[in-house]
Amino acid sequence: MAVTFADLHTAEGLKALEQHLAGKTYVSGDTISKDDVKVFAAVPSKPGAEFPNAARWYDTVAAALASRFPGKSVGVNLPGAGAASTAAAAAPAAKDADEDDDDLDLFGDETEEDKKAADERAASKASAKKKESGKSSVLLDVKPWDDETDMKKLEEAVRSVQMEGLTWGASKLVPVGYGIKKLQIMLTIVDDLVSVDSLIEEHLTEEPINEYVQSCDIVAFNKI
Repeated sequence: MAVTFADLHTAEGLKALEQHLAGKTYVSGDTISKDDVKVFAAVPSKPGAEFPNAARWYDTVAAALASRFPGKSVGVNLPGAGAASTAAAAAPAAKDADEDDDDLDLFGDETEEDKKAADERAASKASAKKKESGKSSVLLDVKPWDDETDMKKLEEAVRSVQMEGLTWGASKLVPVGYGIKKLQIMLTIVDDLVSVDSLIEEHLTEEPINEYVQSCDIVAFNKI
């Protein structure tokens, strides 16, 4: 169960921490963890002699952080930020600590802005997943007007249709009788970007392509 600490810059807040650390070396567990770093960041300075457990714990965590970050501190001023400078120094260690403890609320330091930002990130990820679209493989029969239609120009006209999510593939001419051949052509589409019906009705059977194309039929439609 998560433990909540609040107002660790006050005597009342340190009293709760003092009681929690009775008989303990660390806030949770037998080794230093992200929990200790988070609480340490909220304590502006070493607790006084009236809080011996908290003072001992503070020295232990400070020593651990000093060994990880041996560089000399020059000092950072953040007016009105309280323990923010300490938190900034401890933040890198928080990343190296137990990454599985992100959901622990030890002293209620998550602001409304933090929650809003987290919600927005989650919504953005959900939206990105929703936008991921499947693809389909389609085989079209493209029929000319008659046996005098130039099938090479017909195919060039068909392939001239370019749009996002549409990729033309292999093709071949198939006899249909009376000297007439039809064009069978493969295409791959991104389902959310291309409608085959619209492709046929708004492009392949409209000017100028309808000079060569009499009609189009979907022979096969398969999800990839």
